[in-house]
Amino acid sequence: MGSSFHQRERHERYARHLASFVLFVPFVPFVSFVSFVPFVFFTDATMTLKTTLIYPGIAGRGWNSLKQGMDAGWISHGLASLSAAAKAQGFEVDLIDLRALSGWDQFREVLAERAPDVVGVTMMSVDYNPARQAIAIAREVLPDVITVIGGPHVTIALQDSLRIPHVDYLVTGEGEITFPQLLQAIAEGRRPPHRVLRGEPPDLDAIPFSDRDLFLEEWKKWGYDLDSPEVPFVEELPAPFATIIAGRGCIYNCTFCKPGEDYLFGKRVRRRSVDNVLAELRYLVSRYHLASFMFHDDCLTEDREWVMEFTERYIAEGFNLPFFCQTRADIVVKHEDMVERMVRAGLRGYFIGFESGSDRVLKFIRKGTTVAQNLEAARICKKYGIAIWANYMMGLPTETKEEVMETVRMMKEIDPDYYSPAFFTPHPGTDLYDFVVEHDLSRITDYDSYRRNPTEPKIRGQDYEFLRWAMAESQRRKPWNAFRRWARRQWRRIRRVTPAKVLRRLRVGFRSAMAVRCG
Repeated sequence: MGSSFHQRERHERYARHLASFVLFVPFVPFVSFVSFVPFVFFTDATMTLKTTLIYPGIAGRGWNSLKQGMDAGWISHGLASLSAAAKAQGFEVDLIDLRALSGWDQFREVLAERAPDVVGVTMMSVDYNPARQAIAIAREVLPDVITVIGGPHVTIALQDSLRIPHVDYLVTGEGEITFPQLLQAIAEGRRPPHRVLRGEPPDLDAIPFSDRDLFLEEWKKWGYDLDSPEVPFVEELPAPFATIIAGRGCIYNCTFCKPGEDYLFGKRVRRRSVDNVLAELRYLVSRYHLASFMFHDDCLTEDREWVMEFTERYIAEGFNLPFFCQTRADIVVKHEDMVERMVRAGLRGYFIGFESGSDRVLKFIRKGTTVAQNLEAARICKKYGIAIWANYMMGLPTETKEEVMETVRMMKEIDPDYYSPAFFTPHPGTDLYDFVVEHDLSRITDYDSYRRNPTEPKIRGQDYEFLRWAMAESQRRKPWNAFRRWARRQWRRIRRVTPAKVLRRLRVGFRSAMAVRCG
């Protein structure tokens, strides 16, 4: 698949730019195929049509990986939103999450037992192989099943996706309108004549809240025993925990992301109203007794006015749930007053894409920030007690060893609470991917290699043995920082031991002792 793979991709670049896009990047709201129909006149067939959605996300931690953090403990908001939209129109929808299963044999058994009329599969580039396999098995097990695929890879590489065998329909872009319409047409026996169906941007306030029960109910069938819609991943965010999305799109121009999102969402952010987001939070508290959450937006803080209104209302209405969100170093530096307000509302941590400790590299990837802003943003976060989840890359095209060491030094200076380093991976649909292909730098020969935190080299011209050392060194804390963090952890443990907790433990111990004695 080597050179032919890249030659084909090169020929398809221009075709991709004519299609709508969904782009997979770290922490992006991974909208699969999504939208909503205001109302539909139902038929008896509508109520009997069975749809099974398939989440193929085993490229990260593989089979049997439930509860293993973000990779295998969070929902797909794309599928959850799609399910909510379809159910709102009276359709029966269930889920098969490959992360919960042991292998393809079990998938065959579950699919045969469910026997759906329609199978819908979401597909990112990294999920290409398991998604393709799932579709093939679906047609093998259920010869008459109607197969539908959508998601990031379908929209950024439509011609490639059209070659996947056994696919009846492909949905590009957002699909809350398109997918229920397709189901309605199938139920009424008037299947669309065209295979490619393009989505429409929905009114985000009009679509139903994400169907988290789609995932939670399925997970519990396979041993998920947490009383939480999703798996908490940091100590600052206790269970029950959930991720939410307040908007779609990104206004920034980083070469490792763009232009993908622009083709899907446009060059602006479409954001839900504060009323709508608060209504979802009230629902989550009522439904799941929510204790913490995370905004899964690309960059929640790009709209200062929205954040200020949200935090004011959040405080006024008595919410006190801790939360995380994504931001940028330049925003933190420019709007410290907003940072302070968010902390008062319950902010406990920021995801920040520092990316590189080299100003030249930051300019090359069109990040729009500087090293000085990165360091100042970290200082402000520490001033307000905000945990820092640091995202950064090594092994970028044109990056020198000295520039890598600049990143190492910057990370030691920032001293984040959580590290999220990655070797640069060129993702289809981005300007940096095109740069890599045009300069014949790519070493990717299989879709599995699009994993965000790989072990294998991604591009030519980089010393990956050195990069592995540098990545480890970037996470090695200075002695004083290590001691300070150890002391803080101990203090937190002491503070958690309140008189009430001591009495409660003594009471439980006394009751246990009496039970043993009486027994």
